[in-house]
Amino acid sequence: MRNIIISPSLMCADLLDLGREIKALEEAGADYHHIDVMDGVFVPNLQLGTANVAAIRRAASIPLDIHLMITDPENKLGWFDIREGDFVSVHYESTPRPEKALLQIKDKKAKALLAINPETPVSVCERFSGIIDGVLVMTVHPGHAGQKLVSGALEKIGEARKMFNEAVVEVDGNVSYENAKIMKEKGADMLVCGSSSVFNGIYGYKESIKKLKGAK
Repeated sequence: MRNIIISPSLMCADLLDLGREIKALEEAGADYHHIDVMDGVFVPNLQLGTANVAAIRRAASIPLDIHLMITDPENKLGWFDIREGDFVSVHYESTPRPEKALLQIKDKKAKALLAINPETPVSVCERFSGIIDGVLVMTVHPGHAGQKLVSGALEKIGEARKMFNEAVVEVDGNVSYENAKIMKEKGADMLVCGSSSVFNGIYGYKESIKKLKGAK
């Protein structure tokens, strides 16, 4: 049985007190800090730019999980302080040259993940099997927190697991406690947790992360 890796989405945290939030999440057992970088072009939203990422890096004592929802990421990776041990995801749909961005990430000793939108079939990932360290399956449309699951998106988790038995299968979108159980059953081993769980205010961070890691 795979261990569940928890990557809380900092776009759902209290941005006015982000230093305290980062420390609290780490003390609660978070494995990574998920950073949503949005350019207002690839997705209809602006979030967490280069200065935000640099500030989070200074405050964090665990690796970063950087989700680049930006056009042509292969031309912009140098803007970010990517380090060994980080996860960095680029979208298949964001560039005609995803392999170029993925190889740059690996050159920085980080883990390169290919992210796919709900409408994109898992089969597009196969030609990158010799490059990527995992797949990020979007179960909602990227851009905003608090969305409902896209119909059929959960099935893609199992498809990704069958295609990449040893690679990371990360899931982002409506990771509630109940959905986390289904996602784990289908083969997910890394969950991006936001307003549906860690930041929903029902439990404290420690209890919430414990519940998600123990999802059966």
